[in-house]
Amino acid sequence: MSENLLSLLNDSQKDAAQHIDGSLLILAGAGSGKTKTITTRLAYLISIGIDPSSILTLTFTNKAAAEMRERAFSLIDPAMINTPPLLCTFHKFGLLFLKFHMSELDRKNNFIIIDTDDKKRILKSIEKDITTSLLVSEISKYKNTLITPSEAKAGAELKLYQQIADVYEKYEAYLAKNNLVDFDDLILLPYLILKNNDKLAEEISQKYQYIMVDEYQDTNELQYKLLKKLCTSHNNLCVVGDDDQSIYGWRGATIKNILNFSKHFEDTKVVKLEENYRSTDTILDHANQLIEHNRDRLGKKLVGTRQKGDSIRIYESHDENEETRKIIDDIKKLLDSGISAKDVAILFRVNALSRSLEEGFNRAGLNYKLVGGMKFYERAEIKDLIAYFRVLTNSHDNFSLKRIVNKPKRGIGKTTIEKLDAKSAELQKPIFEIIQSFDAEELSAVVGKKNSRTLKVFEASIMDLKEQLKESKMKFLDLFEEAFDYRASYDTVPDGFDRQGNIDEFYGYIRDFFIQNPHLDLKDFLNEIALESENDGLYNEAVSMMSIHASKGLEFKHLFIIGFEEGFFPITGDGSDIEEERRLGYVAITRAMDNLTLSFAHSRFYKGKRASLTKSRFLSESGLIKGCLTIEKHSSFKKGDLVQHKIFGMGRVQKANKAGKDYKLTINFGGQRRDILSSFVEKI
Repeated sequence: MSENLLSLLNDSQKDAAQHIDGSLLILAGAGSGKTKTITTRLAYLISIGIDPSSILTLTFTNKAAAEMRERAFSLIDPAMINTPPLLCTFHKFGLLFLKFHMSELDRKNNFIIIDTDDKKRILKSIEKDITTSLLVSEISKYKNTLITPSEAKAGAELKLYQQIADVYEKYEAYLAKNNLVDFDDLILLPYLILKNNDKLAEEISQKYQYIMVDEYQDTNELQYKLLKKLCTSHNNLCVVGDDDQSIYGWRGATIKNILNFSKHFEDTKVVKLEENYRSTDTILDHANQLIEHNRDRLGKKLVGTRQKGDSIRIYESHDENEETRKIIDDIKKLLDSGISAKDVAILFRVNALSRSLEEGFNRAGLNYKLVGGMKFYERAEIKDLIAYFRVLTNSHDNFSLKRIVNKPKRGIGKTTIEKLDAKSAELQKPIFEIIQSFDAEELSAVVGKKNSRTLKVFEASIMDLKEQLKESKMKFLDLFEEAFDYRASYDTVPDGFDRQGNIDEFYGYIRDFFIQNPHLDLKDFLNEIALESENDGLYNEAVSMMSIHASKGLEFKHLFIIGFEEGFFPITGDGSDIEEERRLGYVAITRAMDNLTLSFAHSRFYKGKRASLTKSRFLSESGLIKGCLTIEKHSSFKKGDLVQHKIFGMGRVQKANKAGKDYKLTINFGGQRRDILSSFVEKI
């Protein structure tokens, strides 16, 4: 039975699947049969008589868990399984654990799990002035790096972070009082229980004698510490992952977990899966050349099992419109030749780049679907701007006015909007007309004095912009930003970079529309995009467009990757991590099976203006072109980063300056400032 299981594996896969005791790191390159190997190993352990209930397999998504369960069980005789092995996500494991052991924290096991929307509502009820998404992000970071509210308070020097730490403390008290648990708690609380109860840690570790973890490169510090506790009584931990595909640093994942696995767990056996069954040799050769520029890696080289394949094409375009035309021409030819649309995809590093593609596909009448994201005109920040511009062209539009009267936040809450709505219905007048025609006293009677003043300022800004729009359509956007600071309102939001990119793209598109159509006005522009966004709906037969992050784990016969320019791919500047950007490049290239086209443009609309761009260093690093920019202008550390020092403990970076190969950091350690070289601290 066990021999039959292994017959379809190559030598490296067999080696991994047959390993029983002790820690095992399976370094699985892209397209190397990772899932096949780990599911066969699970089936193999059961086939040699290991009790299925003593095996625990942890994944990151329910989808991955379901696929692995189905594949593993198809390899096993059902008669051999009395109790099926536990195969679930980290969070599901945490939930099952807490159901049995929540009493260890003096809490009842009838707790309720709150989702992100519930979390936002609770945080909003505690603190209205700080952006809710910033609170959500920071509190999640604290929990995943095991920082308590009191430690967060002690380490916070900036007023904003003192306020966030205070909200964190109140939020935790609210959760405990109401017996609520958020997603981060599903991993944090089991760890704290096991940390404080050695006997229970021993017991749980004895129960799960064989532990496997999928996508280990995506684990964070907390997940690693939980795994350490689960391995209290043994070292039988098998992890599978690829250090070259670690692309979630921004989400808290740390590549150090996989890089240091052999140090964390004694006598680790390392098996490299380097045979790739997905891509042609040509594609793999250039992917290997690119990733070899990274220093933080364990090192492996993908080897093809297929033919050499076609050369990778490089498209050089004057701007994004020419780039889109070339790609659409290619895709039309592919579809005309009988290629299925589902075998074709376009990837981009920055979401805003989808706008010109979407426009081009709509004009050409080609079906597309945006995978793992929203279509450009459905994004909240773009819908807000469209609502603003509708109010500017038609102040009677109550629906649009209600959407933007408190965006960015200006203290106009739901109750105030309801009062204005009621008054509008009573007087049969648009809300804007009421704000305009009522004097300050009359408006105060409806919405209160403070809100009355705010609404009068808002009305004056709209009226002023209407006049400016008549004078100059091109200057109008700068004046709009001056009046409302709309773009700046996303400065402190965790996904603000992407949202601001979308706003810049939209501003650029408006400017371009006015340049191309000097006789048309803002109302014509709004009508134009209304028609375009109507051409909607998901089709089974559609070309996929997606960010590189969304493409992980997928494969396409014909692949296009756009935006190979410095600043777009790789993203450069403070806070960017060039090695993670390069790993993203490696992930993107290895999604391609048969044909790959990489594209760069000499100019794009950027930050509302047309910017000249330099082609990406990744094109030369992957051996595709010569003479590319190679200067690295990134900082590994930035103001606000949390760091750990062996002696001084946890601190927050206040300044980061280049000092040779290192960075000189000014760090606040619980109120004491010290200048430390970056090589002596670790990012948390």
